[in-house]
Amino acid sequence: MGEYSKALSSYEQSLEIKKIALPPNHPDLAASYNNIGMVYYKIDEYSKALSSHERSLEIRKIALPPNHPDLASSYHNIGLVYDNMGEYSKALSSLERSLEIQKIALPPNHPDFASSYHNIGNVYDNMGEYSKALSSFERSLEIRKIALPP
Repeated sequence: MGEYSKALSSYEQSLEIKKIALPPNHPDLAASYNNIGMVYYKIDEYSKALSSHERSLEIRKIALPPNHPDLASSYHNIGLVYDNMGEYSKALSSLERSLEIQKIALPPNHPDFASSYHNIGNVYDNMGEYSKALSSFERSLEIRKIALPP
């Protein structure tokens, strides 16, 4: 609905309750930090978004197996933030780490692969590396043609 201040307030209240009710590295805390990071991302507060997503990743690294899809999600979100901050090498590193985990954790041609290749393409496009961008966009499209209805 675009009511980001209300969303942020609700997510922060939820986080405070979870901090009291759950162990310090419970995956639900990571989900809360992720949600808070997504709101900050939407309102272009990238340093706060990055901090929240990094905290989410720290917890997920402790609480989850090393190739859990939620770790891929954290790396993906961190990559998106870095891309918007203009830190393209960090963005690529995070997005590629996400893709590595996805290749282990998800079935072939899962739609999340298409999103990863698309966002990697966006970074290359922002860097002016258009042939690499095109290659990534084409890979994304190939996967979407397989994974999604026409």
